[in-house]
Amino acid sequence: MLRVILALALMTSLAACGTRLNPFNWFGEGREERVRVSETIPENPLDRRFLVSEVVAFSIDPTAQGVILRAMGRPQTQGHWEADLVEVARENGALIYEFRVFPPPTPTPAGTPQSREVITGLELSQFDLRGIRTITVVGAENRRRITRR
Repeated sequence: MLRVILALALMTSLAACGTRLNPFNWFGEGREERVRVSETIPENPLDRRFLVSEVVAFSIDPTAQGVILRAMGRPQTQGHWEADLVEVARENGALIYEFRVFPPPTPTPAGTPQSREVITGLELSQFDLRGIRTITVVGAENRRRITRR
């Protein structure tokens, strides 16, 4: 009888891992919003990167210490480089990043959409996430947002 009770207790506690009690499951699916963003200059005047045209995908993957943010952007042409998520705001439970890339040094063709994709990411600790309910990645034509459940 004791084994049955322990097995039921274990199954009940494991079932809670798929719900809001699991800290690795706090961020839900992302939503896309189509917007037109006016180009802003980052706080660092030496950073001459531009906003990527479109944020194609944005995901949050849990780690033991926090999360990894991954974003895929699509510039207008091929050859963009040194992609980065640049933090622009952290207020009222929201964390906002701009997806910035350097343009190619010489004019390049547009190519296929897949050939223009640029991927970047960064790691956030549990300390960095304290009080954060929403994370947004902004491009020139859209933004993607993931909210804690």
